[in-house]
Amino acid sequence: MATFQGYLAELKDEGQPLKVSRLVYLSHLADEQEKAFLDAWPRLQTERRRQVMQQLVELAEDNVDLNFDSIFLACLGDADPQVRAAAIRGLWEYEHRDLIKPLIGLLQSDDNAAVRAEAALALGRFVLQREFGSLPDRYFRQVEQVLRRAISDGGEELEVRGGALEAIGACSLPWVRRAIYSAYKSDSQRLRVSGIHAMGHNCDPSWVPILFQELKSDDAEMRYEAALACGSLAEEAAVVHLIPLLEDEDVEVREVTIAALGEIGGRQARSALVRYLDHTSGSMREAVQEALSLVDSAEDPGLL
Repeated sequence: MATFQGYLAELKDEGQPLKVSRLVYLSHLADEQEKAFLDAWPRLQTERRRQVMQQLVELAEDNVDLNFDSIFLACLGDADPQVRAAAIRGLWEYEHRDLIKPLIGLLQSDDNAAVRAEAALALGRFVLQREFGSLPDRYFRQVEQVLRRAISDGGEELEVRGGALEAIGACSLPWVRRAIYSAYKSDSQRLRVSGIHAMGHNCDPSWVPILFQELKSDDAEMRYEAALACGSLAEEAAVVHLIPLLEDEDVEVREVTIAALGEIGGRQARSALVRYLDHTSGSMREAVQEALSLVDSAEDPGLL
């Protein structure tokens, strides 16, 4: 505990640069360490808290053996909106139902749109749980109600409404399909993008013609989301429509297309990907190799 107290003193010392390698001390805190950290946390300057939180999020993403959940949960109530938003992102693997109530509270009441949008997106994991039959209806009804209200609230920020639509997209209820189509046909680019994104979550094959059309969009963001959705739907007929995007002018569109072809798999997708193994771009070659490993493992599960 003495060593941990020394580390807390180091964190509070604004004259010392933040040592990212030492943040692992904050993983899997014992009860007394957690209490000491949470007592010290509000006394850190705002910028320091932002730095710590961002680094913890990145560490948690890079190393699944690290666990900062107790810190992320506590920081959902931080005074700074950037810290709150980062804390929500840090809980991306946290699927316990005790997270539903605080996320709903943030979506309904937080005064920062970015925080509300993050809260909406985070509720999407519970929509998936419901679709897989692992979330009781009493919990899902709370999630559905708050997301539906956010989507239909014309006074809400588009970022929040779009995030709520993307979160509910996996739900098979008829009103969700209507909301997705309404967003796609709206005048708002943000909602149109979210509509396409939600189509990929929705897993309804009736969206396929729209996705094929948007793969040819003049807008790179729409092409990106359409390719991503095709990969999510794993629609084999999409392969021939995706192949031209391997030459797209936008690097992110090219890379998401590679990933989509890997998700869909099959002989035609593999043949298209192989042609890019010697691409001049290192990131492109790496993406192709990763996609091909997915294709090959799907054909031969023993490779996993």
